Order: sequence, then structure tokens, then C-alpha cells
Amino acid sequence: MSSTNRTVVVTGIGATTPLGGDAASTWEGLVAGKSGVKPLEQEWAADQAVRIAAPVAVDPSEVIPRPQARRLDRSAQFALIAAQEAWKDAGFTGKAGEPGESGEGVDPDRLGAVIASGIGGVTTLLDQYDVLKEKGVRRVSPHTVPMLMPNGPSANVGLAVGARAGVHTPVSACASGAEAIGYAIEMIRSGRADVVVAGGTEAAIHPLPIAAFGNMMAMSKNNDDPQGASRPWDTGRDGFVLGEGAGVLVLESAEHAAARGARVYAEAVGQGVSADSHDIVQPEPEGRGISHALQNLLDRTDLDPAEIVHVNAHATSTPAGDIAELKALRKVLGDDVDHMAVSGTKSMTGHLLGGAGGVESVATVLALYHRVAPPTINVENIDPEAEANADIVRGEARKLPVEGRIAALNDSFGFGGHNVVLAFRTV
Repeated sequence: MSSTNRTVVVTGIGATTPLGGDAASTWEGLVAGKSGVKPLEQEWAADQAVRIAAPVAVDPSEVIPRPQARRLDRSAQFALIAAQEAWKDAGFTGKAGEPGESGEGVDPDRLGAVIASGIGGVTTLLDQYDVLKEKGVRRVSPHTVPMLMPNGPSANVGLAVGARAGVHTPVSACASGAEAIGYAIEMIRSGRADVVVAGGTEAAIHPLPIAAFGNMMAMSKNNDDPQGASRPWDTGRDGFVLGEGAGVLVLESAEHAAARGARVYAEAVGQGVSADSHDIVQPEPEGRGISHALQNLLDRTDLDPAEIVHVNAHATSTPAGDIAELKALRKVLGDDVDHMAVSGTKSMTGHLLGGAGGVESVATVLALYHRVAPPTINVENIDPEAEANADIVRGEARKLPVEGRIAALNDSFGFGGHNVVLAFRTV
């Protein structure tokens, strides 16, 4: 197989999310239909129209030593936790090329990192501006600039693993995490790297983002029922719930993984990408851009639509976006959609913005690996358009076919009209 058409596989997974401090507990929560949404307990929340969110289940202060944490924005802390778990899960313990460590089996010049964030170090930026106003110039942290940089999470992950093939940070709003994984697949397929640590992170539970999203009517104001607020495809859906955390995969060429005897979770088949060119915020109502991204995926890979049995949908719980996505699936895949178990995991995790594609790729890979589709919770009165266009997994997890090769899609779309569809397949 040529260096420009190499098979890419997933050999490591890591996560820290509203459902758990690692990938295993996150997956357990997803399968169980657990909600990570809670009332905001900070003093500033009392004045907000939106007073709910989905914070991480395990605060990074419990994992990262304080001296190190003080030099990292919260988004970078999440990314580092998830990346270190994925790196270890892939069978590595130290930096690439370090003598005496299992990482020495990776050439650092053939190792990359692609960690995305939709907003970057927004909490650092806003908190340090408060310090400047209240305490003066001398009290502003000298670490502020490297902490607030959107590429800070990727740079810190790259430093942790010793990546030298390239360290990148795609920024495409809520499609960022998926675009990072797609970019990583292309790095390996094109021959630039043998191994890439890739995913997404976000940490934006802060008064300004909450107020801004709330004022643009994008978020649910169902403050009296936090765990029931995120309800994709339900007739009562009224916006997304903000979540935080990170999800990371270790991607590797199949040859490299086989040579070191690595466990393989799934094949990363490829990505399809497009742009709506419709509106800076609103999705194109018929899902034309999404359809184009999905068709682009099918045209550029050997994926057979008949193999696809599961879709981890973007499904943010917004009135327009949830239906447009399903229309797009039906338009491109036709009757094949009828045998696809469609899940909306944001009903449990909330919407992690730039981290969503990373966390949901972890969920998609594990769904294939365990052959189980997580449920969509809170769908009490399903939208007739949703029911007509897709087979929504509601209430309880659903078993996927136990035999044969099966595939799954992970959809991610973002403000600005960014569309990314990732495909994974069993091996």
C-alpha cells in the first residue's frame, strides 16, 4: 500500500468529561443513560438567564499537580489528561524516542499532535483581565499568553509526548475536535506521520460565554430540570447545554501498529468536510452542506453505506439543527438510514463545543468496539420529522450487530457553517 493511501487505526483512547474522569467511566455513563448536567453553583450564576451546565466529573486539580496546573489554561489541563490516558492506553509510557521508555518505539519525527479548541484559553483571558483591572499590571501572570493561545492545548500535548512531525490546532467552532481527528488521519495517510495524538478540548463555563450564548437564544433555559434540559429531537427542545472536557484518540498507521503488536480499537476510515456558506450561526435548513460533507466522505474512501450501522449525531438539542442533520443523512444514504442506530450523546454530556468531536469520536469508537449504541435520553415526545427520517436510539442502549464488519459515523458541525463527518470501522 502506498504512503498516500495507508490504513489508519485507533490504538488509544482518553477522555475527561461530565460523565467521568476517564474514557471507561465516560463510556459507562453513556451506556447507562446518565446525565452530567447540573445547576451552576457559582455566585455569578444567580444573575444569569441560563443557570445550568455540564462540568467535568473529576476536576483537573485532582489529577494535575498544582505547580503544573498554574501554567495551563483549563482547556489545556483537560487535553493533557485525556491525551496522557490515550497515550498510555496505546501502550506508551514516556516521550517518543526516550531511552528506557515504551515511547522509544516511536520516532519523534514521525509523531504528531492535533488538538483543537473552539474558543481556546477564554477563562485565562477573562480571569487575567479581571486581575489587571482589580489588582494592577504587576499581578498579571507571566504565563498568560501561552495559556490563552488557542494552540496551547495542542502545544502542551505535543511537548508531553515529544511530537515533532507537526503540532496543529484546527479552529472551526463546534466542528473543531472532529476536524482535528480528520487532519490527523490525513497526516498519517499522506505519510507525514506514523502516529498522531488527536482530539478536542473546551473549557468555557464562565459568566461571559454563558451570558453570550444565552442572549443569542442558543442555550436551554430549562433551569428547573437540569438533567432533562438537553433533549435532542424532542418537540420541547429549546437549545444546547454547555459542557466541558476533552476527548483524545491515538491514531496510527496499521503497519506501525502491527509492527509493535498494538491492540486496535477500530479503523479510522476517513473524513468528509464541507461548508454551508449560508449563515454565521444558523444551519442551512435542508442540510445541504452536511450532505456534501457526507458525500465527500463516501467519494474519498472505500466506505460502503451498507456497512454503517450507527451514527453519533451532532444533535445539539436545537430546533433547526437536529432535523437538518437527519434530512442530510436521508438524502445521501437513502433507505440505508433505516438500519442505522442514531444516538445523540449530547443529551448526557451537554455540548462541549470544540471538544465535542473528540469526546464523541471516543464514544463512536467504543460503540463499535463493544458493539453497543448509547441511548439518547430525554426524548419524551419525539419530533415527527426526526422519527420519519431516522431510527433514534431512545431510553436504553441498543446492541449493534455482533458479527461481520460494521462502521459508524460521527457528525460535527459548527458556527460559520463548518461540517465534518468522520467514519470508523471494525477491524
